[in-house]
Amino acid sequence: MKYILFNSKSRNGSSNEVIDQLVKKLGDDVVKCDVLSIDKQELVNRLNSNDELNIVGGDGTLNHFVNDVDTDNLPCDTYFVASGTGNDFQNDMKDYIVDGRIKINEVVKNLPVVTVKGKDYKFINGVGYGIDGYCCQEGDRLQALSDKPVNYTSIAIKGLLFKYKAPNAVVTVDGVSKEYKRTWLAPTMKGKYYGGGMIVAPEQDRFNKDRLLTNVVMHKSGKIKTLMVFPGIFKGEHVKHTEMVEVRTGKEFHVKFDIPTALQIDGETILDVLEYSVHI
Repeated sequence: MKYILFNSKSRNGSSNEVIDQLVKKLGDDVVKCDVLSIDKQELVNRLNSNDELNIVGGDGTLNHFVNDVDTDNLPCDTYFVASGTGNDFQNDMKDYIVDGRIKINEVVKNLPVVTVKGKDYKFINGVGYGIDGYCCQEGDRLQALSDKPVNYTSIAIKGLLFKYKAPNAVVTVDGVSKEYKRTWLAPTMKGKYYGGGMIVAPEQDRFNKDRLLTNVVMHKSGKIKTLMVFPGIFKGEHVKHTEMVEVRTGKEFHVKFDIPTALQIDGETILDVLEYSVHI
């Protein structure tokens, strides 16, 4: 049996079209399952090696799946079909797309874990902390008010200039701590992309043999200099500005701000966060 897992309340109207195309492609014996009406782990427990599972959605849908299911022991071939607005996972996995799908059985094994406010979450792309978290917070607010698409670039620019207060930070990577003033970004990444196409960690390889993650800190600069450098993040060119961007790799991370700031995990927002920890 072939299963399609989707979210009926998804804000992105293109999901229905993607599902219809997938049903035609898969042929007979297709069962569609709304994530809002089933227990995902219970569904997976019923599957066997002759079945097939297709997850349709965006990065948030995939994040919920990996946190609700034992993805280290998936019983059948499992695929991801992107229908989100940002699709950072698909961007990072573009070389692995076959006939519109990405097989994820191996990709979702042994994922890194972030601890925030005493709770653990697995993540597939990265943890954003700083103005990226602020952008998700403001985007969520705007989406609650209107069905219009959210312009995250506009949010980021307005935040840089007016609303985001850059905190001081202490970032510890594999036991080595550094202090940073005026911290604009402090994400820890499994993949290269977040924020709908920002290449925040251009050298990060989710398949690197040592399973290292990448922490990127943009700091110290004023609003105008940061605004000038920030657009380079869409091409991964911001890391050339070593006077204000520091990149470190490792397996154990702790990031602490001196004021509460929004944080995002694969685009899912958590408010008023003072610190987070990541481990492999």
